[in-house]
Amino acid sequence: MDIIVYNKEKIDCLTKFIKSKNGIGDKFALANQVKEKFGLIKDRSVYYCEDFAIRFCKAKSPNFSNTVLALSVLQKYDNMPFIVCLVTPKENYLLLANSTFLKKISHSSQELRVDNIKGSFNGSDILRDFEGFPNSPENFEFLFTSHENYSFNENLFRLVDATHNIQPTGKRFEPNDQERENILESVQRAKSFLASCYYDEV
Repeated sequence: MDIIVYNKEKIDCLTKFIKSKNGIGDKFALANQVKEKFGLIKDRSVYYCEDFAIRFCKAKSPNFSNTVLALSVLQKYDNMPFIVCLVTPKENYLLLANSTFLKKISHSSQELRVDNIKGSFNGSDILRDFEGFPNSPENFEFLFTSHENYSFNENLFRLVDATHNIQPTGKRFEPNDQERENILESVQRAKSFLASCYYDEV
């Protein structure tokens, strides 16, 4: 798969246009405006042209853990700048999300292997910093040039390893006596509610 030459002029124009739409708060409206201005083709949740691909997401803050895209879909666009546009109520944020800039694939993707590309990545799986450079539009050219040094398969090996070596960090839930009693009574409370007149009202 041939790598696309980074089109700085066009991507700078894209980032400025999206920044000018800060506060739009509607990912569908923004996607349609970007699609129209740059003549993008829509492929399910991805919009693309010959110079870049972009996926629009929505969240309340820049720290988002929403599912972004299936790894198998990203593979189709990994040879060009793959941009995630996060639409929040006040500001739009842009991240480069090529395979080089993924920490792992969702921990639920236990079937992921180098010969079985399964699973999706979340917003929290995208690196916010790469080799000391923030993952932000002013560094996109450097980041994509760095990405050119790795093939998708090289990144796939790394992602498979990182995904299968995820260790649980949460503590086991140990309910106290009152919490245990509440849990045991919850079934009876649910049955009582279903049999009450309030259930029909709800």
